Amino acid sequence: MANYQNGSMLAPERPKLKPPRMFKVIIFNDDYTTAKFVVKVLQQFFAMNFERAEQIMWQSHNEGQSICGAYSRDVAETKISQVSTCALQNEQPLRCVMEAA
Repeated sequence: MANYQNGSMLAPERPKLKPPRMFKVIIFNDDYTTAKFVVKVLQQFFAMNFERAEQIMWQSHNEGQSICGAYSRDVAETKISQVSTCALQNEQPLRCVMEAA
């Protein structure tokens, strides 16, 4: 809807959009998933280079869990689904969840 002021037309007001709520994707350490598999998953689904993937894998190993990244809800859900499917197909019990950032 156009606004008129002093006989001239003003640009319509645009609603202010909030950025989407972000969610952290977290992987958990377990006693069975191989380090090599975790690194492969981090590279494949989180676009990490080898060095960064190895850092995240070691953090998960040492601290019990590690954040892979923060994403909008739909992207986080997709990544979790991809990781879970890949883990199942490779008979690895790697667990991956999301929580609000």
